Amino acid sequence: MKITFLGAGSVVFLRNVIDDCLLTDGLKDAHYALYDIDCQRLSDALSMVNALNMSINDGKATFSAHCGGAHLAEALHGADFVVNAIQVGGYEPATKADFDICNKYHLQTTIGDTLGPAGIFRALRTIPILDFFAETMSRECPQAWFLNYTNPMGILSGYMQRYTDIKTVGLCHSVQVTAKKLMDGVGFVAKGHVAYRIAGINHMAWLLAITEDGRDIYPEIKRLSLDHVPENDRVRIAVMNKFGYYVTESSEHVAEYLPYFIKKTYPDQIEKYNIPLDEYPRRCIMNIEKWSQMRRELVENDNPSHERSREYASLIMRGIVLDSPFVFNGNVINNGSISNLPDNACVEVPCVTSSFGIDRIMVGALPEQCAALNRTNINVQLMAIQAAATKRKEDVYQAALLDPHASAELSMEDIKALCDDMFVAHEQWLPEYK
Repeated sequence: MKITFLGAGSVVFLRNVIDDCLLTDGLKDAHYALYDIDCQRLSDALSMVNALNMSINDGKATFSAHCGGAHLAEALHGADFVVNAIQVGGYEPATKADFDICNKYHLQTTIGDTLGPAGIFRALRTIPILDFFAETMSRECPQAWFLNYTNPMGILSGYMQRYTDIKTVGLCHSVQVTAKKLMDGVGFVAKGHVAYRIAGINHMAWLLAITEDGRDIYPEIKRLSLDHVPENDRVRIAVMNKFGYYVTESSEHVAEYLPYFIKKTYPDQIEKYNIPLDEYPRRCIMNIEKWSQMRRELVENDNPSHERSREYASLIMRGIVLDSPFVFNGNVINNGSISNLPDNACVEVPCVTSSFGIDRIMVGALPEQCAALNRTNINVQLMAIQAAATKRKEDVYQAALLDPHASAELSMEDIKALCDDMFVAHEQWLPEYK
C-alpha cells in the first residue's frame, strides 16, 4: 500500500491526515511518499511524521521525501492513493496580489479562495500543476484515487473529473461540523441522536434535513435563531431565515458568494453582519509569523499524541482497501445526482465507499431557491473550467462577469480591467492565455 501526499509542506494538514492514517486499519503499515517543492518544509514534515509513526504506530509505516518536479514521478510511482493539498504561488506573491488587485478596484473580499476574481485566478494558476500531476499519474499510478483538498474545490475537482482520466473526488471539512455549528450557535441542546442530510455544491451545500431521534428539529432551531444569532455566524443565519436552509461554509465565505452582504452602497452591513474583510491575508500573515512556534510544537516534539481529526481521507481509503462502506460528502460530477443542477457541474453530495471505489448517492431535487443560489456559483465555476481548457482570456472575463459579488459591485469594464491586472500579476503561471 502506497499513499502519496502532494503539498506535504502543509505541515498542520499533513499531521492530521497522516495521524488518522496511522490509527486506521489497513493503512498502518503503508508506505507514505511526501512531495513538495519547498525542501526545508518537506524535511520538517518528514521529521514530524517519523516521530508520529514511532509514537502512535510502533514504527510500522515507512516514509520517503521527494522534493521538486524532477522527483514527482518517483513520489507517485505505484501509489494507490494521492492526497493533494498544494497552494500555487503561496501567500506572496500570488494570494497577496489577488487581494491587492481586488482592493484596487474596491471589490472587497474576505477569503478569496473559491469564487470571484481571486478564486478564478487561484484556480487558473493551479490547474497547469494539476495537469502535470495527472499526466504523471497516468504513467506511474493510473488506477490511484486522487483525493483533492485544494481550493477552489468545485473548479479544480470539476476540471480533473472532466478533463483528465484520473479518478478524483474533492474533499472539504465543513460538512462534518455544519449541524453542530448551527445547534451550538443558536443554543439548541440535543439529548438524543442527531442525523442530518446535506447536498449542494462545495462551500454552498445545504443542510436539507436535521432530526433528533427521528424528530424534525429544524423548526425549533429556526425559532431559536431569531433571538440567538452567533456573533461570527450572522450571514449564514440570515441566509437560513430568508431562504429556509442553513449553508455549510462559514459566514465569511458565504458573504462573498452572494450579492447581498458586501456592498459599497450599504457599508453599514459590514458591521451589521460582522464580515471580516481581508480575513485570509490576515490568517496567512499570522501563520507565517507563528511558524517558528508551530515548528517547535509539530516538528521538534519527540513524543506527539493524537486524536482522530474530522478529515475524511483515512476513512475513505480504509473503505476502499477493506471493502468497508463509509458514507461521506464528496465533490463529484453531478450526472443527475441533483436533478435541478447542471449535469456537468461539480456537486457536493453523499457518497459511499467500497472495494469498487466511490459511488454517488442520488439526491433528487434541491429546494428550488437553494438550487437557484447554487447555479449562480456554478455559472462561474463552469466558465472558469472552460477557460482553463481553452486558455482564452475572453472565457476568463466571462467567468468573472458572471460572479454574483463582482457583478453586483463593478461595471463590466472594471471587471475586465481587474482581470487584465490579474493576468499581469500572475503571468508566470498563465503564459498561454491569449
